[in-house]
Amino acid sequence: MTQPGSRNGAIERILRYFDDGGFDEELGQRVTYRTESQKQNSLPELHRYLDENIIPALTQCGFDCTKYDNPLPHAGPVLLATRIEDSSLPTVLGYGHGDVILGQDEHWTKGLGPWQIKRDGDRLYGRGTADNKAQHTINIAALRAVIEERGALGFNAKFLLEMGEEAGSAGLRELLQQHRDAFSADVFIGSDGPRMSPAKPTITLGSRGAVNFDLVLNLRDGGHHSGNWGGLIADPAIILSHAIASITSASGQIQIADWLPPATPPSVQQVLDGLEIETGPGAPTIDPHWGEPAMTPAAKVYGWNSFAVLAMTAGNPQHPVNAIAPTARAHCQLRFFAGTNADNILPALRKHLDKNGFSQVEISTPAENAAGFAASRTEPDHPWVECIAASVQTTINEKPAIIPSMGGSICNDLFTDLLDLPAIWIPHSYAACSQHAPDEHILLSLTRSALPVMTGLYWDIGDGKIPQAITAR
Repeated sequence: MTQPGSRNGAIERILRYFDDGGFDEELGQRVTYRTESQKQNSLPELHRYLDENIIPALTQCGFDCTKYDNPLPHAGPVLLATRIEDSSLPTVLGYGHGDVILGQDEHWTKGLGPWQIKRDGDRLYGRGTADNKAQHTINIAALRAVIEERGALGFNAKFLLEMGEEAGSAGLRELLQQHRDAFSADVFIGSDGPRMSPAKPTITLGSRGAVNFDLVLNLRDGGHHSGNWGGLIADPAIILSHAIASITSASGQIQIADWLPPATPPSVQQVLDGLEIETGPGAPTIDPHWGEPAMTPAAKVYGWNSFAVLAMTAGNPQHPVNAIAPTARAHCQLRFFAGTNADNILPALRKHLDKNGFSQVEISTPAENAAGFAASRTEPDHPWVECIAASVQTTINEKPAIIPSMGGSICNDLFTDLLDLPAIWIPHSYAACSQHAPDEHILLSLTRSALPVMTGLYWDIGDGKIPQAITAR
């Protein structure tokens, strides 16, 4: 048995927590809260998750907890838990979100439905397991293991847990602007999203931005018989299909020059060159011909922009009739890499459509579909990145994967740009976890490997290794 008060002792402690059922018990309790932030009547449940579960757990770890009401009406609250041990020590700001996507109860085919966890082999099912309740459960448990083993963290810790990430983090920017000093820190270390491959711990340094918009073509007031009018009146669905087809090639390569990111910085290209995507069991097969030609799959998703049509309608697809529809609509999205001129995305699209003969097609950003995030990144050669990577390597005995930007989008820019912090993500899920879909789950093997990674990292920060290394730079 390892002597108490050591790094190995803290890691043994966190593994006992997992093996003896402590993790299942804590996560199981958290999954029972139906924290669906997209529902108008969800606010009491969002508060209850913090009041009944998270605040008591962090208070027991010596954190002082402040719950902020969201500055926007009907948006979820935000918790800030603070443990200051010494003003001379570095301060780490953590992150998680306790809200989940809609349960979609009737569509679950695995486990016991969305609101109870259920083990099935290496999978543990339940809504929010992957996104994000298991991820912040891992990090809170790791903080607790270090405190129990050492008697202190050895650094100052703040933990932000928001209850509206699945609703676009509405109001979080305004709240951070109002209380910037309360959320100040030296570094941001959060967990969300998937690892690059299930078996390899991953460090993510930013996120792609996202702009959602609708393309709409409304030609007349009503539908008209396709036999009597077919060939005589324009079909908005056909015209809109051609408009969309002009945005990319047939293989998905973006054709609007102003939508492309700038040249990849050398430090980013260096980490991209060594990445190979391993999606894990149950994931779709990567289509090598799709997207930017001559790029690796990792470069396409972690270093380039992508356009997608998320939904498209004309007429009534569920009950079609013999009539030419009067209107066609497509809900579209551009995911974009840091450095892309975000302010020019929609103007560039307008210019492109007009140039190609589609001036009738309108660009709309309806409020219910316009959620988006900015793109941002911490550079791979930042001292905090190098030292965190060294800590993870000490725990797993190999180099972790480092990716410059997660494929998805999150409020990373609030930490890099608003709070002026290096922002580093260590995700604890995998790409085929069915997040935002029925049968959401985590991999138990991945979870068991993530707990020592975070415990070792928090131990090393408290040991003074990381702050000293940065000072030496």
